[in-house]
Amino acid sequence: MAFKESQGKYTVVNSLGYLGKYQFGKGTLRRFKIYDTQKFLKTPELQERAFTALCKVNKWILRRDISRFVGKRINGITITESGILAAAHLAGAGNVKKFLRSYGKFQFKDSFGTSIESYMKKFSGYDVSYIKADKKATV
Repeated sequence: MAFKESQGKYTVVNSLGYLGKYQFGKGTLRRFKIYDTQKFLKTPELQERAFTALCKVNKWILRRDISRFVGKRINGITITESGILAAAHLAGAGNVKKFLRSYGKFQFKDSFGTSIESYMKKFSGYDVSYIKADKKATV
């Protein structure tokens, strides 16, 4: 996913201000008490910990939807846990819930035209069992 987001480069800031290897928004960084964006860009370990923490939180938020939808097909896409977590990184957990619960009728694309469906498909089938759902994950 890092390559799709930033070509795997820790110091990238895109035209919309998203930061680092995983293209974090400032609001998401604040959720993890990261306020110094320059330090964030210069600290690969911090970016990796932030990504893991976000995955844990998203897995907790989406835990019921993961149980309910993994293995089903929506709009021709087999739903997997890794696809759900990747889509949550792109669009936010709330938009992924809307997509799943509407059986694909709710559509979302980011400012660059990337859709929930494309992330669900591109990042399906990866082992994310090591990520434990955690409502209060920290960096």
